[in-house]
Amino acid sequence: MADIHTRARSAYYLAGGAAEEVSDSPAVYAEREAAWARAIASPGLAALCAEVRGEGVVGVLAMGPPKDADVDASLYRQLFQIHVHPDFWGRGVGGALHDAFTGHLAAGGFTGGVLERWEANAQAGRFYAKRGWHEDGQRRAGPRGTDYVRMRLSIG
Repeated sequence: MADIHTRARSAYYLAGGAAEEVSDSPAVYAEREAAWARAIASPGLAALCAEVRGEGVVGVLAMGPPKDADVDASLYRQLFQIHVHPDFWGRGVGGALHDAFTGHLAAGGFTGGVLERWEANAQAGRFYAKRGWHEDGQRRAGPRGTDYVRMRLSIG
């Protein structure tokens, strides 16, 4: 999971012009492994993998209660991350993981989702907009002076 996360993150940060923000150092990689282990072990979070036969795991997802106090946890769940190995971009893996997230929302009786995306990640912006997400006006500082923007999705 940490490997997919690292490869995808490196590709989209590099595409967004943040080469110096990308780190594949052993310490950063170990932090990612620990974060995924916490997501798997936490009863409040869920982590999923997408596997392609003969290729192994090619995508990962983490979701759970929203982290921002202004988002009602009884109505929303947060999509913390979808990462797809760059060799599998455009092949439906991210869409399948997104469908798993929206299925989780519907099964849990939630009315929508929230996420943050790095504003310079144009590919993610198109991916989420195509699926009905919209920016809700909330931002926080990101790398290279480019913000993370919060997005919302209503499912019903």
